[in-house]
Amino acid sequence: MKITRDLGESHAWSLHEAMLDGGRRVFVKKGTGSGSFASEAAGLRWLADPGVVAVPEVISVSSDTLILEWVDTGPATAAAAERFGRELAALHAAGAPAFGAPWPGTIARLPMENIAAPDWPSFYVTRRVLPFVRLARDDGRLSAVDVELIEDACAYLPEVAGPAEPPSRIHGDLWNGNLLWTDGQVVLIDPAAHGGHRETDLAMLALFGAPHLSTILGAYREAAPLSDGWRERVPLHQLHPLAVHVCLYGEAYRGSLTTAAAQVLAL
Repeated sequence: MKITRDLGESHAWSLHEAMLDGGRRVFVKKGTGSGSFASEAAGLRWLADPGVVAVPEVISVSSDTLILEWVDTGPATAAAAERFGRELAALHAAGAPAFGAPWPGTIARLPMENIAAPDWPSFYVTRRVLPFVRLARDDGRLSAVDVELIEDACAYLPEVAGPAEPPSRIHGDLWNGNLLWTDGQVVLIDPAAHGGHRETDLAMLALFGAPHLSTILGAYREAAPLSDGWRERVPLHQLHPLAVHVCLYGEAYRGSLTTAAAQVLAL
């Protein structure tokens, strides 16, 4: 394999374009994976299994290198957004055996527990929100008052989580940076995949904005209608990614996290 272009860095990893010996163009992520490369590869393969969304092929994975199929990107179009909304609905409908996943999880450079839980609220609170809230507290990024507010929101969460649904097959970190817009289709990368709640992926799309978001959501809802109150529950599903961002980036996201917790308590 020959590195042909450096693409910068992401967290603890360097990113590269490369050419395999046979002339195949690939994307390479290098660094100390600490399990993250295995988790990413497992998630990509699991998302690919139902054959309803596009993900890059995993060519090779080791403790310090992940090699993926190269994806040529293009403009974000309304047609691709509509297609993606339908494909995302189909992915979620493919389901999962449980709330969780059989491999250790990661998000960015942080480990994440995927041990199954009996229902979604308990999985989300104990595996997704509180571990990162307590990590941020221990690092001095959240105050005791902040933590108490978020813990209160977590205690209240089962009452406002909406109708119970079976586990959906979700991407788990579906912000716009993890969508590659190609010629007529969206390709998903960098998953934190697991059996979860489908509204989590939709709330993540909304968190930092995505091109043609209303078109994506409209096509999704035509294919798989959402339960009443889903818009009001968006802050609930954003508690996890916001807590992760506080752990990674500090004060800049503290206010957004505590605001989301207050909004949950107001439901």
